[in-house]
Amino acid sequence: MTDTSRSFVVAVVDDDPGILRSLEYLLESADYDVRSYTSAQALLGSGALPKIDCLISDIDMPGLDGLELLKEVRIVRPRLPVILITGYPDRLGRLPQQREANLRCFSKPFQGPELLEALSEAICAGG
Repeated sequence: MTDTSRSFVVAVVDDDPGILRSLEYLLESADYDVRSYTSAQALLGSGALPKIDCLISDIDMPGLDGLELLKEVRIVRPRLPVILITGYPDRLGRLPQQREANLRCFSKPFQGPELLEALSEAICAGG
């Protein structure tokens, strides 16, 4: 990571407090400015969407899930880089990632360095 990565804001959405905290630590250790949300509704209601450079979201959440969040985000920020994560890897085959250059997917457990690399690539590609 470069020293300029601190200027990049990453929103993380996950209903599991342990995963949310782990992602916060990982991203902050790489000098990203992290905004954490325990639900898709919390992110959408925060007004932060226009200010973020990338979104990392769990797919499987109560209420508005990650796929529904992706649809909402695409309305407001169609080119925003999004990284989706899931504990159910079989769901990855049904995602639209082949059709979207600014969408990446990971199954849990994932490797921190791989996620950071995908995040860096996504942000560099420009959202």
